[in-house]
Amino acid sequence: QVQLVESGGGLVQAGGSLSLSCAASGSILRPNTMGWYRQTPGKQRELVATMTSGSSTNYADSVKGRFTISRDNAKNMVFLQMSSLKPEDTAVYYCSMASVTMGLHWGRGTQVTVSS
Repeated sequence: QVQLVESGGGLVQAGGSLSLSCAASGSILRPNTMGWYRQTPGKQRELVATMTSGSSTNYADSVKGRFTISRDNAKNMVFLQMSSLKPEDTAVYYCSMASVTMGLHWGRGTQVTVSS
């Protein structure tokens, strides 16, 4: 089993910055991909950014240039630095970890609210 715990969500004004962290524990195998997804009520969960254990990244077009994903493989952590935040970035942000051998695992989510 893999457990993921997010931290760092909160309320921020438009144009501001916020950082999210996610710590993974349990039976973690590499290679794997860690990432961030977000979801708003009534909508499907959508990709924000992912990063492989080999440091390849993938970003949603809507966050390119504003968000930066990073990870610490030794600590099994992934981070999301968000800047120039917009009200449309308001969502519950979920941490994920996936690999062919482990399957897909989710954290419980952390709320990010951007006020206009």
